Amino acid sequence: MGRAEARRARQRGGERRAAARSQSDGIRPRGARRAARGKGGGKGGIRRFFTWKRVLGTLFGLCLLAMGGFVALYVLVPVPVANEQAQQQSNVYKYADGSLITRTGEVNREIVGLDRVPKDVQKTFVAAENKTFYKDQGIDLKGTARGVFNTLTGKGKQGGSTITQQYVKNYYLNQDQTVTRKLKELVISLKVDQKQSKDEILAGYINTSYYGRGAYGIQAAAQAYYGIDAEELTVEQGAYLAALLQAPSQYDWAVASPASKKLVEERWNYVLDNMVEEDWLDAGERSGMKFDKPDKPKPEAGKAGQAGYLVDAADQQIVAELMRRGDTRDDAEAKLKAGGWTVTLNIDPEKQKALQNAVDAQLNDKLDTDERKVDAAVQAGVVSVDPKTGAVIALYGGEDYLKHYQSNATRDDYQPGSTFKPVILASALENDATTQDGTPIRAGTVYDGTSGRPVEGGEKPYAPPNEGKKDYGDITVQRAMDHSVNSVYAQMGADVGMDRVAQTASDLGMQKITTEPAMTLGSMGASPMEMAGVYATLDNHGKKVTPSILKSATHKDREKVQPEPLGEQVVQRTTADSVTSVLQGVVNDGTGSVVGSGRYAGKYEAAGKTGTSDNNVSAWFAGYTPEMVTVVGMFGEAPEGGGGLKRPGGAPAGSGDHVSLAGAGGDGKIHGSGFPSRIWAAYTLGALNGGSDAEFDLDTDMGAGVEPPPSATTEPESADPTETPSAPPTSQDPTTAPPSTATPPTDGPTTVPPTTGPTGLPTSPAPSGSWTIPTEPGEEPGNPDRPARE
Repeated sequence: MGRAEARRARQRGGERRAAARSQSDGIRPRGARRAARGKGGGKGGIRRFFTWKRVLGTLFGLCLLAMGGFVALYVLVPVPVANEQAQQQSNVYKYADGSLITRTGEVNREIVGLDRVPKDVQKTFVAAENKTFYKDQGIDLKGTARGVFNTLTGKGKQGGSTITQQYVKNYYLNQDQTVTRKLKELVISLKVDQKQSKDEILAGYINTSYYGRGAYGIQAAAQAYYGIDAEELTVEQGAYLAALLQAPSQYDWAVASPASKKLVEERWNYVLDNMVEEDWLDAGERSGMKFDKPDKPKPEAGKAGQAGYLVDAADQQIVAELMRRGDTRDDAEAKLKAGGWTVTLNIDPEKQKALQNAVDAQLNDKLDTDERKVDAAVQAGVVSVDPKTGAVIALYGGEDYLKHYQSNATRDDYQPGSTFKPVILASALENDATTQDGTPIRAGTVYDGTSGRPVEGGEKPYAPPNEGKKDYGDITVQRAMDHSVNSVYAQMGADVGMDRVAQTASDLGMQKITTEPAMTLGSMGASPMEMAGVYATLDNHGKKVTPSILKSATHKDREKVQPEPLGEQVVQRTTADSVTSVLQGVVNDGTGSVVGSGRYAGKYEAAGKTGTSDNNVSAWFAGYTPEMVTVVGMFGEAPEGGGGLKRPGGAPAGSGDHVSLAGAGGDGKIHGSGFPSRIWAAYTLGALNGGSDAEFDLDTDMGAGVEPPPSATTEPESADPTETPSAPPTSQDPTTAPPSTATPPTDGPTTVPPTTGPTGLPTSPAPSGSWTIPTEPGEEPGNPDRPARE
């Protein structure tokens, strides 16, 4: 046997011994294990199926498939002609009868070449949107993929597009957020980047983008925000316009909230810092730059008089409706501003004329700015609504849109004062609330009307004075509404619970609601439009009315916009009708008697409430007949430069600051029973063509409350506040037509207050830390010598 044969023999012997040892130890040889794995499926089978080669092969195949699909898409998708939104169009606005209000004119756009835009201003847009613009191929695959994913998952609009992609979207496509549109955008952007120079693309981008204020393109934006041509823009101004493109509505300095102003300044800094990073701006020059605040908006042509206010209110509602359907605010505004809409308003031209005449005759013609500085601060806003349809049939936004850009009809920065008191009563009735001693709150329920009396049972101390610090002693809810007694309704708010009052206010359509005690006196901000909705809901027997100036808006390429102003029952009919009954007492015997007396007596049936806010900066009358609800607001707003007036705290007023109306029109202190009531009555008589026989159809067992006991006087009560009245008043079951409060009823059940009085009259003075009527921002609260809110 040779050496090789001997070696193989030894190896065979070693293998047999190893196999024997493995069997004795319970371990199979490697060959046996491989055979076992080959016989069974299990995990080994799965591993053989998902091998690296197969996985990589599948991925490679998918990549080839995607590339093939993209190539096919590239070949099949051409560069289209400019889209409709890139073409100049106008919107047409009509009255309810089809007659023309105005045309907004063609889209506010003037195309300018880059030679008319300073180079450093050009760079602000690149720094803001796409720093790699001059190097990329026109697309951002990562950003586009993110956009497609967010669209598929319903996460909405997301950033990430290049300047080329945004230009393609603006000029060739549309603002729709769909996967198809995004894929087309990608392909067309690649083709455009190959066919056009970077300068051409940048010029197209800055000329087609929407900057807000109705301005399309950089030239229109330069005029709208700084009153100059594009070629005169500084880097600071250019950086603001570039920052503005991210959110034109939110970042418009004239209307931006403090939070939005902070955001736009942060983005402004981001733009300039990016320019330094790209060596487009010297760091030393950058450090000395300051934010250049834009000018106030300039009204567009064709909006003189009331037309601008009507158009703006309609536009706001169209945008809100488009947003309700899923658009972002910027996209909705872009769709509207691109034009092509026919907008029909609910405004009745005859009633609109009657409203204008009433405001002129009762207010504007009595103002003399040469005689009285305060007359320059007078602003009026009026909204009139049909409660059966929710249609805004007339609106007064100010003396002239070209003189005062902001609409006084829709602004909500002034307090509605005592026009809020009916909401408290409605909440009391809706929630079957009781006084502190358990007496149900009704029109005849008796309260303590002492001025400055601390509220019982409230979560926070509060002791508001009455107008002129007048004491009323024991007084019914009805008469307290008639004479707008603060102490009674502050106590009623605590009796009902401020959370419940807030809920009722929200149900009726109010927005700026808190649960602070001062809310009972109307300390929140509200607009005439908003308050018209509240009172229209009461007039509509508790069914929600959201005032709508828009009848319809049609566009040949879009779905018709048609609001639904009437909603569900938000308070019971008996609640709404009972409040209406009580408010008739205000017109018959209270602070609103101006609208039902003199030449207006017997001309119509009416209900309403006056209101005067703290420091006399606003005065209101909110009233209604069976056919029509009208809210008149009168506001003190310092003119340009302040007009030499002072804010309530004594500091010199600046442009637009709230100032007192005292002395305006030669009337002394301004109340809701003055100018606002006279405007309301004159308009209502004119709008009803001299009067109406319509009557309220009320489902209620409440009416005017009883006359207070003889011992109650208008002078401060001299007796100990814990002493009970010697002759407790009675309470009649009121009728649907409230009688005069001058004559107490002779029959009906009685309500005898307990010895402590229905509100638990306090024996201690108001706490030193008690809440007072709210002041303007920055004032010292709680001045006891300041006249109280009506």
